[in-house]
Amino acid sequence: MELTAEKSVIRPVDKAPVAVYRIICLNRDFEQYLWMLEKFGNAVQVEYFDTKQGVVDALAQYFPADVVMAHENAMGFELLQEIRADAKYGNIPFIILVDRLEPERVSKARQYAADDIFDARFSKGDLLARLQYFNKRHWYIAEKASRKIASNNVKIPFWKRSMDLIVTGSALLVLLPLLLLVALVIRLDSKGPVIYKSKRVGSGYKIFSLYKFRTMRIDADSLMRQMSALNMYNRSSEPKATEREDFMLCSDCTLPSQCSRRLFLDGKEICEIVHSQQKEQKAAFMKFQNDPRITRVGQFLRNTSLDELPQLFNIVRGDMSLVGNRPLPLYEAEKLTTDFAILRFAGPAGLTGLWQVTKRGKGKSDMSEEERTELDVRYAQEFSFGMDMQIILKTFPALLQTENV
Repeated sequence: MELTAEKSVIRPVDKAPVAVYRIICLNRDFEQYLWMLEKFGNAVQVEYFDTKQGVVDALAQYFPADVVMAHENAMGFELLQEIRADAKYGNIPFIILVDRLEPERVSKARQYAADDIFDARFSKGDLLARLQYFNKRHWYIAEKASRKIASNNVKIPFWKRSMDLIVTGSALLVLLPLLLLVALVIRLDSKGPVIYKSKRVGSGYKIFSLYKFRTMRIDADSLMRQMSALNMYNRSSEPKATEREDFMLCSDCTLPSQCSRRLFLDGKEICEIVHSQQKEQKAAFMKFQNDPRITRVGQFLRNTSLDELPQLFNIVRGDMSLVGNRPLPLYEAEKLTTDFAILRFAGPAGLTGLWQVTKRGKGKSDMSEEERTELDVRYAQEFSFGMDMQIILKTFPALLQTENV
């Protein structure tokens, strides 16, 4: 898709920063995933899944993905259909991968509202240019929405800002030893920055960096490539496969009448020995594929929610408040730009808010997006010191619940 808007419209888009693109990848061919990492190097950061449910769970936990990429052979179209039907994730860019680009597949991708379709080896088209366009599109929509909400004169009252600074400042003083300890342990556990940043949309539809303690290795992708080359997965004692575009045979297969264990799979000739070996290696590798991603300390931080503590600095900076509407990922915020829904951005962003405590009070396991939006708009229009105190008091019991509200 090419941008054809006037220069005056495109100018805000050009403010979009250059970034490393975060991709959620659904693919059952792990070798294709490793090949993609080699091809695009430091331009992408990929979270790999081999099941549709794994992707859905990652999005539910607000993995900061810039795009979802899914292979048709790994239920890619089913995942696309599920995401497009979900109000929270419907605007996230989605790329379908196929083994061969054919007119019927392109037509199907268009029918399912995919943003693009590539062959799995990216032999046609420019993936990085497409990712750059998706990034600019986010910022262009944000620029328009910000101007739209500006007429509501979004301001944080003095009493609210004072409460944020007093409470958060006191909390930081008390928690400072814990924060320093966690930062030290993260630094000793693995290389990389202590703080992880992800983009969120807050009050006035302004985009800011939400802070968290880093829980993942920064070299996870390169470590995955190293693991794939370990001898335990590439045993030299086993028959060596001869790979070409149309068949994969063991060394004996290349000799006349020496191997009778050839079979055809998906239109390709492959030796049964090689096929069995590849399945065993992939099964063994998949058991370890998540090890490089989350650090030893990171798993503990996530389970205890300690990784969220740096958001206190977001409050001190004025990015958000103790009480307010939840700051949203860009692709989710883009769904809320109608005249009514955008009013939720006229109020402050916050750690806890009205819909969270309302959900618990009504005993709901979940709320529809429409219900959440209505409560967010209500808070933006009616918030007061008394309402904030009620929400804070109701939040403490909610923290003791096993359910995440």
